[in-house]
Amino acid sequence: MKKFVAVLSAAAMMTSLAACGSTADTANTAASSAETTASAAESTADTAAADSYKVAIVQQLDHASLDEIRVAIEKELDAKAVEKGITIEYKDFNGQNDATTLNQIGTQVVADGYDAIIPIATLAAQCMTTAAESTKTPVIYAAISDPAAADLTDIDYVTGTSDALNTQSIMDMMFAVQPDIQTVGLLYSNSEANSTTPIAEAKAYLDAKGIAYVEKTGNTNDEIMTAASSMVGQVDAVFTPTDNVVMAAAAAVSETLTKGGIPFYTGADSFVTAGAFATCGVNYTELGTYTADMALDILETGVVPAYHIMDGGIITVNTETAAALGIDYSAFNDLAGQVVEVTTAE
Repeated sequence: MKKFVAVLSAAAMMTSLAACGSTADTANTAASSAETTASAAESTADTAAADSYKVAIVQQLDHASLDEIRVAIEKELDAKAVEKGITIEYKDFNGQNDATTLNQIGTQVVADGYDAIIPIATLAAQCMTTAAESTKTPVIYAAISDPAAADLTDIDYVTGTSDALNTQSIMDMMFAVQPDIQTVGLLYSNSEANSTTPIAEAKAYLDAKGIAYVEKTGNTNDEIMTAASSMVGQVDAVFTPTDNVVMAAAAAVSETLTKGGIPFYTGADSFVTAGAFATCGVNYTELGTYTADMALDILETGVVPAYHIMDGGIITVNTETAAALGIDYSAFNDLAGQVVEVTTAE
């Protein structure tokens, strides 16, 4: 009997142990299944995140050059989204050339969790760089003539495109069609970082040739118009670099100078379509396209490259303005690989 009881007890213990083993196996299987499900969910979330990006486009102010860049950026982002089968959500912001407004935009953009910021023009780029410092959100600027002078270099989350101006080329153009120039007007905003280097280069060029120059500056449309009007009768030609403040009044300035018989040489083709005589510089549609591609590459790879200087060397001439001034610009054909003829935009 004792043996029989012992056998029954042993059998019961084996059954209990088997039940425990079964429970443990079931628990382990469930845990493993849960881990697999969680891993799959994380993978799905990561894939969804990689297929969708939010981009803030921050324009410093409204004018033809910056508008052209913004339109090109948006067009390229749309095209790449279709090409790659991804979603790129972008939103436009405009700082109206006001640092306080731009700083508020920067705070909002960072708080809203945008994946990248594309500021257009120098002040916008500076404000967005400051706003993104804590999060290291990539800042890919567009159209900064001198990134070093604007303190936008050697920052690991900041890069973009530069429309660095070849001032000598524009000066050479000026004297190619007006060899008898005695005095050149330099029209710019002293608050515009883009103008600092090219104005200094223009002065050095004119000093070397023994040519006099008159400087006029302004920081509002009215001040720029007053400065431009005061040059009539004093100078033989006027030079303005890629100055955003002057660009905002480009149409009125061009009309005033042309009526006064003064050729207006500028730093961007958008000035020329606004009525200025000629420029030698970059194509802003190409610059905007390149900037958009750069931003998407950074979003996909996480690698922030050095800033890119756009190729220039394209001479753009307003044929209507040339006719009004009676200038033969055929000499430009020997100075550039391409001469583009345009008329004043409505």
